Amino acid sequence: MLDKVPIISIITPTYNRADELKHLYRSIRQQSIDLEKLEFIISDDGSTDSTKSMVNKWVEMSEISIKFITQKNQGPGAARNHGMMVAKGDLFLFIDSDCEAHPDWINIIYEEYQQNKFDAFGGPDGAKDDFSVLQKSIDFAMTSFFTTGGMRGHSKDMLAKFFPRTHNMGIKRSIYDQIGGFGGLRHGQDIEFSNRIRKSGARIKFLINAIVYHRRRTSLKQFFKQVFNWGVARVNLGKIDKEMLEVVHFIPSIATLTALLSFGLCIVLKFSLSKYLLGAIIPLVILSLYGSITKKDIRVFPYLMIVIPAQIIGYGIGFFQAYVRRFLFNQEELVGFKKNYYK
Repeated sequence: MLDKVPIISIITPTYNRADELKHLYRSIRQQSIDLEKLEFIISDDGSTDSTKSMVNKWVEMSEISIKFITQKNQGPGAARNHGMMVAKGDLFLFIDSDCEAHPDWINIIYEEYQQNKFDAFGGPDGAKDDFSVLQKSIDFAMTSFFTTGGMRGHSKDMLAKFFPRTHNMGIKRSIYDQIGGFGGLRHGQDIEFSNRIRKSGARIKFLINAIVYHRRRTSLKQFFKQVFNWGVARVNLGKIDKEMLEVVHFIPSIATLTALLSFGLCIVLKFSLSKYLLGAIIPLVILSLYGSITKKDIRVFPYLMIVIPAQIIGYGIGFFQAYVRRFLFNQEELVGFKKNYYK
């Protein structure tokens, strides 16, 4: 549909996410930037749902240049690499298929790009008003400083290095030409990729106003598996480069083991279990109440009472299991839940 060479290539990997992809596509069409500057590359990782037929209809009628490419199922890292191989733009933007972009997302990025203020960037993610109560609860748990130590965001108070993540991230083509694409990790490819960007000397910036909305896992079971995999991935990343494994990453495992040990001691030594439970629940209640105020939705409160422990315990168990296996027994990579490929 377009004769102009696009400046910006938006790359999205997808696998059996047709329903979520609709939301993303609509948000890309509603961008405030001149759409002729864009190409939207949907890199399909062997979907078996209606993704192909749906996107082919978009290609025929869309005002945006759309490329639909497909491959045998290999995971999102390989799908993103496929997308970069066919991209024509000078700036690559990554956004996941379960995300939606704020109308000014690309315009904000492009203004910074024109002023040559970054070589790579990352941006925040949040929840929209129409998200479910569970999605809002998970969003708070995954973005709050109090539950992540700032690991998934960027501020002066963060406790770990900032690594852009592919739900909202971009790089100049020149950086891709210099460092190559994503590695072969099943989980954590974006952090390993960002680590190579950092080590290349590239200028990395956090664009706080370049917002995407993340329709996170819609069941507690899926969320638990996801954070378990992140715990496993962090250890595998530490094996690649120790700079990707920091003290803050041990906290969920330490908290989980401490809670279990304390509970066991209460039983063995016949201490008051009620006092133990009260000491554990009070901070959780305060944090959950704070989350419900932050989200301006009191319905979030009871969900956070479950989501926050699930996040800490899931990540903690995954991290501990992988750490023992890889660092203490020097065994091969632990892959976590194999079917949980896409964020």
